[in-house]
Amino acid sequence: MQWLRQAKAEIQTWNRNIRLFFLANAFYQIGFGVFSVLYNLYVQSLGHPQGMIGSIVSVQSLAAALMIIPIGLLGDRSSRKNILIVGMLITGSSYIGSSFAVSEFGLQSFALLSGLFTAFFQVTAVPFLAANSTKEQRLRLFSFHFSAVLAAQVIGGFGGGLLGDVLQYAGWSETASLRSVLFGGGLLSLVAFLPLLLVREKRDSEVADAEPMPIPGPPQKTTGEWSLIGKITFAQLLIGIGSGLVVPYLNLYFTNRFSVSLATVGLLISLGQVMTIFSMLIGPTLVGKVGQVRAVVIFQLLSLPFLLLTGFTNLILVASVAFLFRQALMNAANPIQSAVLVDRISNFRRGIANSLSQMVFMLGWASMGLVQPGLIAHFGTYWGYVATFSITGALYVSAALYYYFIFRKKV
Repeated sequence: MQWLRQAKAEIQTWNRNIRLFFLANAFYQIGFGVFSVLYNLYVQSLGHPQGMIGSIVSVQSLAAALMIIPIGLLGDRSSRKNILIVGMLITGSSYIGSSFAVSEFGLQSFALLSGLFTAFFQVTAVPFLAANSTKEQRLRLFSFHFSAVLAAQVIGGFGGGLLGDVLQYAGWSETASLRSVLFGGGLLSLVAFLPLLLVREKRDSEVADAEPMPIPGPPQKTTGEWSLIGKITFAQLLIGIGSGLVVPYLNLYFTNRFSVSLATVGLLISLGQVMTIFSMLIGPTLVGKVGQVRAVVIFQLLSLPFLLLTGFTNLILVASVAFLFRQALMNAANPIQSAVLVDRISNFRRGIANSLSQMVFMLGWASMGLVQPGLIAHFGTYWGYVATFSITGALYVSAALYYYFIFRKKV
């Protein structure tokens, strides 16, 4: 109850723009949650092979990676409100188109479109929140943001799945029921732009954090910022490569090693998101005790034993519990890292800094697309996953120590 009272008091300190953003984000992420859980099943129900699903994921990821940098640069020089509105409009429209597409060309075309314009929101959200908040608000604000994203996606995934089951129970075919639910999810993402129409943007001279950077002199400021952006980006690349070896294939890990049902896998992943929400919300408490940078490193290093336990165990209960704790601890560092980034990068370069970090993370995922299946094929379903989880653990440790090295003088 005390936490709820604190959360209510915190929300009351947010300005009108932030509240409108959270309302829009709720609709957008519920729609995304529907698609993330059900879209692959819809493609499968059309009779397409698994390779088709993989190609759709690849097209979306590469399209988003290509768009991230241009949108980051555009966001630093133009209206972030308009970028968010356009991104939601076209992403929602592409979701609706995807729910009616049948042919390979149609499915991949809408995958390309949704990948391109999903990047609009992905890149712009954090800089938008930073520009509409004070430095003191940001850590808790980012924690709320990341938690709200996960909560909305869980609602979309569970709600969409439940509605699909109800429609099939009522006599609808699998394809028709999934198409209808996906259409509803796309419609929610489409109308998400409406609250943003009421946002009143500030001029650059009015942003909450327009105070000068602590680094003296314009030349040193520019050089120091770009150097710092490069270091943060490299740390994120290490995490992206490690994550790309494990996270996209967790559903296959559970089905291959333990032969569990798809419903069980979906439940585990949703529980992982719920635990992540709670860990993100307690992150500011840890920051208050040890500082931002140490909190990031502590969360990431604490996730390592659970990561390795997941890779080595043959017990489903142990693997499930270890997965949930790894998921919560590793992801809990995300809002804190965002706060570290915006606190140390000026408003005019936050968009490109955030874009570079997200781009290299996605490229890390893409680069492991052939490596991970190759390791599984060569070493088998037990030792192959042991290898991938172990490599990921080594990369996570390297990234955490490097991150601490970057900011060790500013902990």
